[in-house]
Amino acid sequence: MSFLTNKIDIIKRYGIIVFIALFCAVLMWVGQRTQIAVFSSDGEPRALSQGSEEHPFVSLTFNISWGNNKVHDILKKLEAHDAKATFFLSGEWAERHPDIVKSIHEEEHEIAMMGYAYTSYSKLETQEITQDIEKAQEAFEKLGFEDIQWIRPPHGQYNKEILEIIDGQELEAIQWSVNPGDWENPGTNQIIDQVLDETSKGDIILFHASDSVKQTDKALEVVLPGLKQKDLEFATITELVNGSKAKITQVE
Repeated sequence: MSFLTNKIDIIKRYGIIVFIALFCAVLMWVGQRTQIAVFSSDGEPRALSQGSEEHPFVSLTFNISWGNNKVHDILKKLEAHDAKATFFLSGEWAERHPDIVKSIHEEEHEIAMMGYAYTSYSKLETQEITQDIEKAQEAFEKLGFEDIQWIRPPHGQYNKEILEIIDGQELEAIQWSVNPGDWENPGTNQIIDQVLDETSKGDIILFHASDSVKQTDKALEVVLPGLKQKDLEFATITELVNGSKAKITQVE
């Protein structure tokens, strides 16, 4: 009788293990299907401008193409409010400032790219776009970032052909849904009001961290706690797409 009982217990334990394995496999499949749906429409690639509203996530994104001063002020504000962001860097800038790229990554922010020379792809030929992306990939690989997944087309300009080229390079295009125009320095209060008024679940917020921005770091002092008060959580683009928070792997 005890042998039969032990056998039943073993079968139950293995049954639970099999069930958990199947459940995890289903979750992974659903996640993959969701990501495919986000970036394609009828089989054609498109740019992601907003995530799912099912989760309380919003993504802070910062473009950098020149300068090496303001980014430090912005990093301090993000650290003070425990806010993780995704930084879109031009390859040329990253090459000139490897120490800053390392600092961004060590503070567990996500590294993404804006091509190499930060020239609008709408002004380039197909081959030139491909070369610019490949040159950027080489630059980031030399810095230890071999698996960059996200690209923001320079100046936010793109069309169907550009998206197809990006897709061919196994990258995903990222845009935004909230743009306070901080690069024009419209006033700290205007940046604050626009972001807090317009941002909700799933939004991708466009900021800049080049030296041209003079008011963004001050605006973040109010924006970051303000978004938290709206019960929103800061997520990298990868976390926004996957619908879950994860720790950024450190580059050795």
